[in-house]
Amino acid sequence: MTTTRCLILGSGPAGYTAGIYAGRADLGPVLYEGIQPGGQLTITTEIENFPGYPDGVAGTAMMEDLKRQALRFGLKVVQGGIAKVDLSARPFRCVDDKGDVVMADTIIVATGASARWLGLDSEKHFYGQGVSACATCDGYFYKNQDVIVVGGGDTACEEACYLAGLCSKVYLVHRRDELRASKAMQHKVLTHPKIQMLWDSRVKEITGTDLDGVTGADIENVKTGAVEHIDVSGVFIAIGHKPSTDLFRGQLELDEQGYIVVKHPSCATSVPGVFAAGDVCDPNYRQAIVAAGRGCIAAMDVERFLQAQS
Repeated sequence: MTTTRCLILGSGPAGYTAGIYAGRADLGPVLYEGIQPGGQLTITTEIENFPGYPDGVAGTAMMEDLKRQALRFGLKVVQGGIAKVDLSARPFRCVDDKGDVVMADTIIVATGASARWLGLDSEKHFYGQGVSACATCDGYFYKNQDVIVVGGGDTACEEACYLAGLCSKVYLVHRRDELRASKAMQHKVLTHPKIQMLWDSRVKEITGTDLDGVTGADIENVKTGAVEHIDVSGVFIAIGHKPSTDLFRGQLELDEQGYIVVKHPSCATSVPGVFAAGDVCDPNYRQAIVAAGRGCIAAMDVERFLQAQS
């Protein structure tokens, strides 16, 4: 059995930053990496908007930098994830995927969220080579080019408007004949001269080459079955994200989308001693720098919580 004053779940920017701060506070933090060590950034080819990397950095390299910095301050990193948690009493009893028990005085949940995908093989094949789920992250790479955004909600409309400020043309592909987004967002999209709506449509296939990446997409009209090929260099999927919170259902307060509810400006959750940071509680921004900042706050919250308990 392992005991720790601070257990961190997740190894993205939020988790590792929490590890840095908790380590420097001499809390002896233990971090479980989860099923994707380093988080979603490890499948991102290049990051240009994280401070401190003026020439850009590969996602895997940046996460290794954060990990090494956290290890320097005493963070213990464990491969694998936590399979069960009991948040009914402190210390919290957790069981990892090997069956080992971890007793934790506090927990920082930084398990992240994953993008919802269309389910196409070509989508997986070209991920990072023209397929993206974050316009803010990757839009700059498609300056003065034509791109597709898939979706019909506020997120899709926001992504389309953002890309329209960079790209030559944005096709917004939506399965229905009306948008689900707010009226204000609909107005922005429908009146933007660089955004073209493709109603009653879905992406049937993403085309390209291993050398050039995405070069186009086959768009199928869901009512008529007609297929049209469009030449684009980027396809942005904006059909939502799924927070990794199944482990905490029934134990932590979640919003209607499944994100952990925190008591802003802190990272405190509905259970005293449990804190959350990063995409697992952030449906709005989903940026590495924001997650890192919230990881810092979560660790400081932990330190103050433990001080108040002593």
